[in-house]
Amino acid sequence: MNFNTLLRHLREGTKNVFRNGWMSIASILSIIVSLTLLGVALLLVLNLDRAADVADKQIEISVYLNLNIEQAERDVIEQNIRSMPEVQDITFVSKEEGLETMRKTLGDAMVKGYEESGTNPLPDLFKVRVIEATTVPFVADKITDLNKTYADKPIYEVDYGKGTAEKLFQWTQTIRVIGLVLVVALGVMAMFLIANTIKVTIIARRREIAIMKLVGATNRFIRWPFFVEGVLVGLTGAGVTLAILLYGYFRVELAAADWSQALFTLLPLQDIWLWFSLLILGLGFLIGAWGSTISIRKFLKV
Repeated sequence: MNFNTLLRHLREGTKNVFRNGWMSIASILSIIVSLTLLGVALLLVLNLDRAADVADKQIEISVYLNLNIEQAERDVIEQNIRSMPEVQDITFVSKEEGLETMRKTLGDAMVKGYEESGTNPLPDLFKVRVIEATTVPFVADKITDLNKTYADKPIYEVDYGKGTAEKLFQWTQTIRVIGLVLVVALGVMAMFLIANTIKVTIIARRREIAIMKLVGATNRFIRWPFFVEGVLVGLTGAGVTLAILLYGYFRVELAAADWSQALFTLLPLQDIWLWFSLLILGLGFLIGAWGSTISIRKFLKV
């Protein structure tokens, strides 16, 4: 195909978009509705996945040490925990820090008696975070097993909210699976809905196609203007959809920033707008091209 022929196809495809008026508008509206639903679902799933990830990372293992543990023994235990490949970070919390935390959480009255008597019933402890949240029970068992190498069992208790943590893992995994299924289902529905709308516009012009065939036009010559028309319709619908979604997300992000009690923050728009824009525009292009291609194929066989 030479350059002049390509220009002609582009020109004819563009004219067809305007020439078909209401049919083109119907196709564009179909794309806007379908891609908007898909885009909203995708943004929702991405943020739910972020929330699940934040919830996973909040889980930590508390390793309570015996009150009479020696400094050297404590250092060895810390080194053993730190050397575990699943461990991301370990923080030592002294009994004094624990008492101060109790004061901030429960008030002075709760710790006044301990201060007056000069006693501190709280143990030293390690706060352990793991790389992968699902390994928390496994790491907790490994830490507990460290007691087997000591006669005096320096680790008093290992706690990570057993039961609650497992339910949280199941909940976050369920969110991810449901989200994936929802996005895929809406994507498939959008493609077929848009393709059928484009097909209706082409069926309405089957006489035009038949006449072109009668005067000797090749399939390629007939197909290209329709292909260009489908792509232009797809990109137009995707462009409008993108403007709606990005502006809507921007407003939601501003509102969410004012929620003082928000459990988590939304994905920043500046981090996702580029790849999200390419995705929506790419879907518009592919759906327009695919819809016009499969719809006109039937009439080219006449």
